[in-house]
Amino acid sequence: MNRIIAWLAGMLMLAGLIAPATAQTRTFNGFVIDEPLVPAHEILPGGPPRDGIPALTDPRMTTADEADWLEAGDRVIGYLHNDDARAYPIRLLNYHEIVNDRVGGEPVLITFCPLCGTGMGFRPVLNGKPVEFGVSGLLYNSDLLMYDKATKSLWSQVEGRAINGPLKGQKLERVFVTHTTWGAWRDAYPDTRVLALETGYWRDYTRSPYGSYAESETLYFPVSNRDRRYHPKDVVLGLEWQGQALAFPLRELARTGEDRFTHTWQGQVFEVIHDDQARTAEVRLPDGTRPDQMLAFWFAWTAFHPHTEVFAAPR
Repeated sequence: MNRIIAWLAGMLMLAGLIAPATAQTRTFNGFVIDEPLVPAHEILPGGPPRDGIPALTDPRMTTADEADWLEAGDRVIGYLHNDDARAYPIRLLNYHEIVNDRVGGEPVLITFCPLCGTGMGFRPVLNGKPVEFGVSGLLYNSDLLMYDKATKSLWSQVEGRAINGPLKGQKLERVFVTHTTWGAWRDAYPDTRVLALETGYWRDYTRSPYGSYAESETLYFPVSNRDRRYHPKDVVLGLEWQGQALAFPLRELARTGEDRFTHTWQGQVFEVIHDDQARTAEVRLPDGTRPDQMLAFWFAWTAFHPHTEVFAAPR
């Protein structure tokens, strides 16, 4: 009997359905985790299978007037490129997490991890060719692991790099997106196009599948570092600059009483722009360019940046 079981296992390995179990190799959702750039035991299945959360590709867009199902306070990821403005409602991204789109004539990858509160944009071009991405159903530090459909490499959303597979070590180019309210984005860009409610999938977009998760202290999955100085779901603006990390908690920005001010850090002057009503913020350099930054839950930012510095408003 043992020989029969061994023979069947060997046949399945040859067929690529399972991978040999070693200390460095495991298989989840059809992905062989082989010496990844992060601790292998910290890559976890989130529940859904590969593509169980369906990414959207070249989705239908509507005008702002046609998006009458959106409330002014609804959250959106906004992206502007070549005077082409797009809004991706969180109501939809909660169920899809990835949108493969073209904006201003160029490909863009819009991503959102509901567990980490991270909305991020990337230029999905690898080795000179546009690549489509999907949802792997796997997580690292409670964050979305994407996969490119060309090589099946796994990509950390927060890090923007491939952590496993043929493209391991490569990074995606970040593009700036705004995590704000629909009302604020529509006022700024009245001609914006909006991800349509008709996605081709039946989902109850009127409610979040995560309930009160964004307000609770509960984490669904373990992370490699916990920092308890703030509520785990406090929203922070995380800034990366010359290999260092700085967090601007939105509650600290609100305490300044200013919607625009300068802050010097690492010898560099940054302009900090904060909109308390829209619950958003961004950082710019003196020439107007934007360094790598993101809005995230506090726990997510500190899981990936355990040595982050923190901005505190004068008391």
